[in-house]
Amino acid sequence: MATVLDREQLTVKVYDGAVDPDWCPGCGDFGVLNALKKALLELELLPHEIMVVSGIGCSSNLPGYIHSYGVHSLHGRSIPVATGLKLANTDLNVIVTGGDGDGYGIGMGHFIHAMRRNLDLTYIVMNNQIYGLTTGQASPTTMKDVRTKTTPRGNVELPINPLALAIVSGATYVARAFSGNTKQLSSLFADAIAHKGFSLLDVFSPCVTYNKINTYAWFKERVYDLAEEDGYDPSDPDAALKKSFEWGDRIPLGLIYQSEQPTYEDSDPILQRGPLVKQPLGIKQSVLDELLAETM
Repeated sequence: MATVLDREQLTVKVYDGAVDPDWCPGCGDFGVLNALKKALLELELLPHEIMVVSGIGCSSNLPGYIHSYGVHSLHGRSIPVATGLKLANTDLNVIVTGGDGDGYGIGMGHFIHAMRRNLDLTYIVMNNQIYGLTTGQASPTTMKDVRTKTTPRGNVELPINPLALAIVSGATYVARAFSGNTKQLSSLFADAIAHKGFSLLDVFSPCVTYNKINTYAWFKERVYDLAEEDGYDPSDPDAALKKSFEWGDRIPLGLIYQSEQPTYEDSDPILQRGPLVKQPLGIKQSVLDELLAETM
């Protein structure tokens, strides 16, 4: 339950959850959590104005570590839960957090359909390129030929390209970040939350326990800030798609693609009257009480 405060009282500490994270020391998810708190402070969002929804996985524990409304839902089902919450109360800033297995594996169908609808959701995927919670199996983003518990001779499958998938599926804000650079990370989080439409932030969040390939050092040798590249236009879908395939010695970080399009919520005449939770039900209180007594 989120506490109601005045904006003048906001500090980063306000967003501290009731329990401390139990991630492995050095886990990239710590950087994501800290950057998210800074972004919320930058936007001056009160805890009761925020809803954080997750699925299952190490990173999906995040709603418990932040002071806001939160739902820890089912594996791969965070986006439909977040969709329902957003459509019920469009005033809420709904943020979805999870991992590459949760979002790009079992949750892939929900991911694609939410993007094509351009729902006003912010989706933060902590991409460690491995299944961490279940101790080191290959995930949808594990690189080809990498050996894991489930691929002892090397992974034979091509990894998912979440950026390209997001661009062609209709996401209107697509960015990539690295948990080793929290300054850029918090800035992108703030921009994505403020953006009206579906925002994907694919965050390289190293698993220090089970992924010995894609480490902090591995990323630091390869990543570069796309904002420093002269002439790059994130509103150009063709240029963005080309950048989304850049991998290897150079990997771009930053805003890959952004466009302004009507959201799903904008197209619904009922939602144009305001959030559903603030609209009259059109039935007597006694009838509502009867229904609730039967179903709860």
